[in-house]
Amino acid sequence: MLRRYLVIWLLLCAPLGGAQSASILPDAPVPAAVAKPEAANPAPRTFAFAALEQPGSAQQGAAPQSQAPAADPDPGPDLTMFPHSQTARYWISGQTNTIFQAKPGFHSPYQGPNSLDNAGEYKTSLVETLYLGYQPRHNLRYNTDLLLDFESAGGRGLGEALGLAGFTNLDVVRNPNLGTAPYLSRGGIHQTFGLTSEMVESDRDQFSLATEVPVRRFETRVGKMGANDFMDVNDVANDSHLQFLNWTIDDNGAWDYAADTRGYTVGGLLEYDDRNWSARYGIFAMPIVANGIALDWAFSRAHGQNWEYELRHSFIPGRKGTTKILSFANTAHMGNYREAVQDYLAGLTPTPNIVSVERFGTVKYGFSWNNEQDITENFRIGTRFGWNDDKEESYAYTEDAQSVVIAVDYAGARWHRPADKIGTAFVSNAIKKDHQNYLKYGGLGFILGDGRLNYGRENIVESYYTWHAWKGLFFALDVQHIDDPGYNRDRGPVWVEAVRGHMDF
Repeated sequence: MLRRYLVIWLLLCAPLGGAQSASILPDAPVPAAVAKPEAANPAPRTFAFAALEQPGSAQQGAAPQSQAPAADPDPGPDLTMFPHSQTARYWISGQTNTIFQAKPGFHSPYQGPNSLDNAGEYKTSLVETLYLGYQPRHNLRYNTDLLLDFESAGGRGLGEALGLAGFTNLDVVRNPNLGTAPYLSRGGIHQTFGLTSEMVESDRDQFSLATEVPVRRFETRVGKMGANDFMDVNDVANDSHLQFLNWTIDDNGAWDYAADTRGYTVGGLLEYDDRNWSARYGIFAMPIVANGIALDWAFSRAHGQNWEYELRHSFIPGRKGTTKILSFANTAHMGNYREAVQDYLAGLTPTPNIVSVERFGTVKYGFSWNNEQDITENFRIGTRFGWNDDKEESYAYTEDAQSVVIAVDYAGARWHRPADKIGTAFVSNAIKKDHQNYLKYGGLGFILGDGRLNYGRENIVESYYTWHAWKGLFFALDVQHIDDPGYNRDRGPVWVEAVRGHMDF
């Protein structure tokens, strides 16, 4: 089955075959704003494509600004409806993202309470975000940013966002009963502590208002945020507004990062940046219950700890390349899959019930490997591998213990569409034996539960084309093919088609 999906993935990659001739290709657009896309699951993220790569970017560990080459006189296409000041002490921007998805009926001899419905259906999601920022004073070495974002998320996902570990729309909030009323998505303080007067250029965006930063520095962030705003970022596969839509392609499915059901949490992040490497540590609040909207503020009993090391080194001379290694450990009121199954087999519960064996002090841990590599000016490859122990219940993100992703994208400069992008990705998700048995005997997670299980890896292929229509207006076509949905060989395959409209202000 895996061989079959690799063949499908390679066929979808076929249009990229001419990307290897670097000498005839113009520069590609790259994500603006420090290559740090902006939202968390299930709430969305967004960033614009810069017309040209910024020389000397602090995120690439490049030479100081004084050694940077002269800027290209061609500014490229406008990628926002209104220009953003590079000198003002404030930041105001916004975005809207609308996704229409549909699927036909598919083979399903049975389904349970948490199954993806096998009937044909269509759903629409809408997310709107307002980003605000202010610099109390101009001091590049010791810069302070006050950040505040408001968001509204509406619509529903196919099958009420159930039945898939790799769900098909990252913009969907898994609890549709939360409604569309605006809410505070992010709010906090970003502080830079420069360790040198040597400065490098930095892309100004909604997360960092400085245009120059010290080449060696500490950065702290405290407040409400998305943990994946700043960790496990991959430029090729990280953005549901301009790139892929699937949860386990845009984020590492095996990283059960601390978040409420909208994808946000409260905590702090400490980061050290040097010329070619960075290190980060974050501690964040966990939800009170699995996939819950309320956070447990008692960090002494529940928290998610995350460590990440980033090396900005390319395997191809003259190209950009970055490798990140992340590990995490969550402590929360979680249950154990094996204990839930044992209680069921002993006749203590009518079906395995993970909630009945939950206790404080339970620890879930894992790690991930993340790489992005430019092959030519327009062609990039991104890869991820994630793993967690999967003994304890999936609690905050999705039900996934192992995730392997390979994604490619190609910018449209060759056909005179530099802000257009075409991408293809393959992801394979898996769970371990205790989790399999839990679902096999009829247990329910917060995402999965067909009532029984004929286990197989959940394999997904996704392709998209993003078209830059005018200034900050983008449209996209997207298709996903899912085999063994919810790790169940008895169901599927499933085809999901999508149309996306996105606007940056």
